[in-house]
This record gives sequence, structure tokens and C-alpha cells, in this order.
Amino acid sequence: MFVQYIQQEDIFQDKKALSSSFVPQKIAHRDLELQQIGSMLAPVLKGYNPNNVFIYGTCGTGKTICAKFIIKQLQEAVAQKGNNLQVVYINCKMKKVADTEYRLFAQLLKELGECVPDTGLPTDVLYRRFFECVDQKNSQLIIILDEIDTLVRKVGDDFLYNLTRINQEMKKSHITVIGITNDISFRDNLDLRVKSSLSEEEILFKPYDARQLRDILKDRAKDGYKAGAVDELVISKCAALAAQEHGDARRALDLLRVAGEIAERNAENAVTEHHIDMAQQKLDMDRVTETVRGQPSQSQAVLYSIIKLNEKNTSQKGWVDRRLLTGDVFDTYTSICKTNNIKPLTQRRISDLIGELDMLGVITAKVISNGRYGRTREITLALKEDILARTKSLLIERFGV
Repeated sequence: MFVQYIQQEDIFQDKKALSSSFVPQKIAHRDLELQQIGSMLAPVLKGYNPNNVFIYGTCGTGKTICAKFIIKQLQEAVAQKGNNLQVVYINCKMKKVADTEYRLFAQLLKELGECVPDTGLPTDVLYRRFFECVDQKNSQLIIILDEIDTLVRKVGDDFLYNLTRINQEMKKSHITVIGITNDISFRDNLDLRVKSSLSEEEILFKPYDARQLRDILKDRAKDGYKAGAVDELVISKCAALAAQEHGDARRALDLLRVAGEIAERNAENAVTEHHIDMAQQKLDMDRVTETVRGQPSQSQAVLYSIIKLNEKNTSQKGWVDRRLLTGDVFDTYTSICKTNNIKPLTQRRISDLIGELDMLGVITAKVISNGRYGRTREITLALKEDILARTKSLLIERFGV
């Protein structure tokens, strides 16, 4: 059955070039940001200690790829001068890698060549071992914490304070933290003593516009597809669709790659606009489904409460009769918890979970004032009908009707 696929002409030249994790030889439309990051880390070349760096921006604005690009060049320059530089990259969204403070430092030690059990040691022992390991190496250590806001929400910000304060005790080495986050207000929510100890420099990555996304896609398509497999109209459509979604280059690359995969499965030799439409529908559905499936039970219960209330409040004409507020969601949520033997959280914690679902793009939660009765959130679903139906089916399997 695979003979037809073996004989079929491949439209891809190098599919890796269409991946968001691929680091190209040149990064378009980020010259200023690259220059800023480079100048902040340049003191390493003269043996000085650079400041911590925090990179902000929405999804797909090139934060991670620019950080990796500059670090690679810095490592090459440091090697030429004979200095000692170590770099550790950790994605804080990865489960069992950085979802607790213990696992974060266990992973850091593993990256530095130390053998550490996944569980069992007191956290202060891990801190001490990490401190000793870094100081013995007599080097500059740069720790890149991608999606750092996810880790802070889960475990608090004490680990940041400890990471920055540890430099005062070191005699031979120095740690620099590069934090990457989608949360523009991340710093505002940190403890005051953490803010003062960070001494960080900040860079904001603005979203790409349609023209910039088109240039990026043209460069990647040249490396990723064979000549003639993708025309200008297809690239322009990908760029326009991604520009509507906050200038997300990752989204644009995914569209272009998945469209090619669909064309390939249909035994077609070129990517058309029809393939882009199909890819968009598939990505939307996959993104939401995987996002919901990956959420903890409590978050799933909150989302299911919102879906049930939305159906209840929507008339046959298709418009919502009344506003959906946090208090309404909490009442339905506690009912779902009781039915499924789940210990309910407090209303304040449910409000936090609603905020997280808003950040994931599954719902829209607008904070409104009720005067002397305080503030609450006005909630609406942000899902298309077909995706909503699939999401509801997934949650019914989990919680029942």
C-alpha cells in the first residue's frame, strides 16, 4: 500500500525549514531586536557579567528563535577568545521537565552533566548541589527559561529570587537568566524583592505585519519546498491569515507546512489556496483539542461549565439572553465537581483559571466593574461551531452530560 507514496514525487525539499523550531542562517525583520540582545550579552566577551534579560511578546513574534540565534553566535565568539561559557535552554511548558521547582533544578543539573534522581531529594539539597556544580566550572552560565510565566504561575517566583541571589555567593562563576514570556504584564505580578534582585533589561517583540510575514515565508518556502511547488498567492494568503491572528509567524509556518502535507497526501504536486483553507481548519481544530486535552481536570471542568451555561443562555435565535459571569460559572462548576467526585476549588482560584483559559484563546473574559459589589469577568466562548462541538464531545467523555 506504500508503493504509491514511494513513487510519488516529493514536493518538499527540506521540511525542517518549515518548522518554527528551525533556526535559519538569517532572521528577517528582527535586526533591531537581535542588536539589542547582542549588546546586552556582549560583556561576556570581555569577562564581565551581563545583566539578566527578559524578552516579551505575543506568540510567534520570533522571541525564542532570536535568543537561540544570538546565543549560537555568542558561543562561537566566546570559543574564539578561549573563555568558558555554558548555555542551558529549558522550555518551562514541558511536563516533567520544569513543572515544579524540584524538576527545574534537577533538569538544570542534568544539563550540566550531574546525575540527579527525578524525586526524593530535599529542594535545598538540589540548590546546594546546583550552586557547587556551577561554581566549580569557573564559567559564565546563561540559563534560557522559555515560557517562564507558566512556571511562575505553577510554583511561584521564589526560584527566580534564588537564581539571582546565588551570584552573590559564587566566587568563580556567574549566572545570567534570559526569560522569555508571552505575558506582557509578567513583571508586574512578581514579588517586590524578586523585581529588585533581577536587575534585568527588557526587550519587547512587536507582532509581524502581513508584509513581514510574507518575506519570512518566502525565505522558508525557498528552503522547504521544491521549485514551483508554492506560488506567491499561496504565500500571501498564509501571511494575511497569520497577520489577522496577532502577526504569528509560527502560525504562518504551520499553515504553509500543513498545506503541503495535505497536497502531498492527495498526490498533488503544488500547494494551492484550497490546501491553505483545509490546513487552517485542521490547525484550529487540533490546537483547541490538544489545548483542552492537556489542561488539568479543574480547568476542564471550568470550561465545561462555561459551555453548558452558554448553551442554556443562548436562545433559539442564536443570541445570548444575558451575560455569563464568574459567579454563574462557579455554581455550575461546583455541580460538575460534585457529580464527578472532584474536590472544588475556591471562587478566587476559579477566577484565575478563567484568566488562563482566556490567555489560551479558548474563551474571552472581560473584567467589568459592579460598583460597590466589586469586579467580575464577563465571559464569552471564542470557538467556532465545529470546534466547539468537538471540544464539547471531549469534555462529555470526561465529565458526562
